[in-house]
Amino acid sequence: MAADSQNSNRTLPATPRKIERARTEGQVARSRDVGHFLVLGAGVALLAAFTPELTRWLTSALADALRFDLAHLSNPRAMPERLLELARTLLWVLLPIGAATVVLALAGGLLCGGWNFTFAPLAPKFSKLDPLSGIARLFSGAHLAEAGKACLLALLLVLVGGWMLGALWPSAAALLAMPLPQALVSAGDLLQRGLLAIGLLLALSAVIDVPLQQQLLKRRLRMSFEEVKREMRESEGNTEVKGRMRGRMRELANRRMLAAVPRADLVVMNPTHYAVALKYDEAKMGAPRVVAKGADLLALRIRDVAREARVPVLQAAPLARALYAHTEVDQEVPARLFGAVAQVLAWVYQLRDAMSAGRPFGAPAPVPEVPGDMDPLADLGAAGAAGADA
Repeated sequence: MAADSQNSNRTLPATPRKIERARTEGQVARSRDVGHFLVLGAGVALLAAFTPELTRWLTSALADALRFDLAHLSNPRAMPERLLELARTLLWVLLPIGAATVVLALAGGLLCGGWNFTFAPLAPKFSKLDPLSGIARLFSGAHLAEAGKACLLALLLVLVGGWMLGALWPSAAALLAMPLPQALVSAGDLLQRGLLAIGLLLALSAVIDVPLQQQLLKRRLRMSFEEVKREMRESEGNTEVKGRMRGRMRELANRRMLAAVPRADLVVMNPTHYAVALKYDEAKMGAPRVVAKGADLLALRIRDVAREARVPVLQAAPLARALYAHTEVDQEVPARLFGAVAQVLAWVYQLRDAMSAGRPFGAPAPVPEVPGDMDPLADLGAAGAAGADA
């Protein structure tokens, strides 16, 4: 009952990870009927192609086997030697057929489930020794479907075989009145017709069995909602641990940014929401570079660090918003903001020159012009103004 309730909860399809794990354990949708059909079909094809050669070989072999003289009768070892010779000849005929049978059987398995080499099914599993679980597996849906298919196939084979025997019985009885070469040819033709009928029946069975095995495997690998959740946790990791790791990485990144602020030339702010620290070294940089940026509390920390390091802090809201929206840390300023950044850097350089010379600096802070499409709040401001006018 517990197993039935557990199987009833498994309504979700198997994940790719479980399918791959099942393949490593040897659980692949394979159809034995495909191999049977290939082997029998190859036998029918070989029989149809080499009937004349087989007839001549059998006629010669029977003639040699039935030929004897007085020397053979007087030699007690003649019969074992003759039998050994016939067995050796027959072996040379059967070996290629056996090799072709093995190759076709392997090809049938590859056509259904592909190549999957593993020793996992050979490992001992003591759970299979439990008689109660064995009885439960015996009456499971998969085993009942296999048993029903096998019984139906056996019944059809019996019916087809009986019909073929009834239809070919007069021809088979007429073989007794024929000469040996003609009887062998007719017997090969009758055998070929019988094998062809059985081969067609196996082909029909293989066409039905291949999707049946695939469906049974999907049903066997179905998962419950809890199993899917557990597998997602295993594959993606614990969300709490990953959250702590991301927080730790953000903290380290913020520390690196704050450590770069004292080396900056200027911090542009949007009084309390955004802060962007800029640095420009004409000998090493092709354009001004953003060394730190932040919003809200991080922006205030950048401002405080800059003031402690005596780095100029400029209130330029449009430029701060544009730099925050269109640049990343350790990235150069976009070309469309070169003019605005050049204005604030020129003011900073003038401020530094005045401070180093000990003279007062009374130039007002610049108001850099920022292209409207670079400022994220420019469209909102224009929309608000239009609403007010309306």
